[in-house]
Amino acid sequence: MSNPNSLVTLTLLDFPADTPLEQWSFDRRMAIRLGRAADNDVVIDHELVSRYHVELLPGNFAQGGGWQVVNQGVNGTFLNDVLVSRAVLPGEGLLQLAKDGPVLRFKIPPITEGTTAPDVGVSNNLGKKKCNHEENLANNLFCIHCGDLLAPVQESIANYQVLRILGQGGMGITYLAVEPLASDRRSPLLVLKEMNAELAEVAKAQELFTREARVLQGLDHPGIPRYYASFVEQNKKYLAMELIHGEDLEARVVRSGAVGMAQAIDWMQQTCQILAYLHVQTPPLIHRDIKPANLMVRHLDNQIVLLDFGAVKEVGTNLKTRIGAEGGYSAPEQNQGNPCPQSDLYALGVTLLFLLTGKSPLNFYGKLKDSYGFDLQNIPTISPQLRDLINHLTQVQPSDRPQTALEVAQALEQCLP
Repeated sequence: MSNPNSLVTLTLLDFPADTPLEQWSFDRRMAIRLGRAADNDVVIDHELVSRYHVELLPGNFAQGGGWQVVNQGVNGTFLNDVLVSRAVLPGEGLLQLAKDGPVLRFKIPPITEGTTAPDVGVSNNLGKKKCNHEENLANNLFCIHCGDLLAPVQESIANYQVLRILGQGGMGITYLAVEPLASDRRSPLLVLKEMNAELAEVAKAQELFTREARVLQGLDHPGIPRYYASFVEQNKKYLAMELIHGEDLEARVVRSGAVGMAQAIDWMQQTCQILAYLHVQTPPLIHRDIKPANLMVRHLDNQIVLLDFGAVKEVGTNLKTRIGAEGGYSAPEQNQGNPCPQSDLYALGVTLLFLLTGKSPLNFYGKLKDSYGFDLQNIPTISPQLRDLINHLTQVQPSDRPQTALEVAQALEQCLP
């Protein structure tokens, strides 16, 4: 029987008959793991489900946040029929673990006044309010009069004060933090990434984390978050970087639906400029994880910022790790461990397909005449010229695609209505 006071209720369905098969209820305030492995909180034995497929993570309810779903499965996770990497969960809906995989109905009761905020794994209120000015809203981080920090400090890490958790996944925890002594930035707010302690002994995970810090330190582009520092504290690795105020493209489409052609082209042209910058570095850099969830629209100027450089690869290095975006965004050669700059362009084409349709790219992928690819016929939101460009970008062989990001940007310009 389910507990009426539970925070999350999950029901496995005999889909599409919508018949409940099994139900789980959780009244604890911590991450809930779903997958095939026996140590998950919800064990689902299905061939399309990864050992650790998805996590449900509690947000900071006191700050108005809610539960999030984070995909970790090879075959992807769908929230109400939309492929997501990370998304905020509504009060109720459906989660599907992989296309054609098991379907679960979730239900989350609203947090009402007087409800105790969840314990998200950090210590409580080490900081105190420093001023008594009025007219500050309840969720203000800083005083609008004197600029003093109002938000409670949850934890101190080196010189940084953690205000809340932004995200949590397999690679570690991402915090919203502040560096009180910082004077070289317009805002003391920043993102602090902590490497998962369980991965500290994994050589490949350490290499990826270290490379992200090293690469970001050498980059200077308005479409890439600024690097601030990397350090080790109590045997844990951290990376401090610029906080971008915005919304990623995946969340934007989940919230508002497919994007108009002119807007989609504009965002992809901006992405091309960022990729052009990366691809001409010495040595050239391949991002390897271009997807809607890693492209954020900055609220300030509607400009694209490219996130998550944890999978970045320098051309010429002997790195065969198969890393990249799930859900159809990775190019064939990247899935084989042989990425090249044109692999990022392949992912850009698939991202454009998602923006214009609001549907998972996997819905359009399948057997064509002599090979596999994306069937773009009969999609009214894609013009014939833009359809040809997406087909060009997603050719199986890298040599058959556009060779540079600037070439793609020029082709996109020709597709404007």
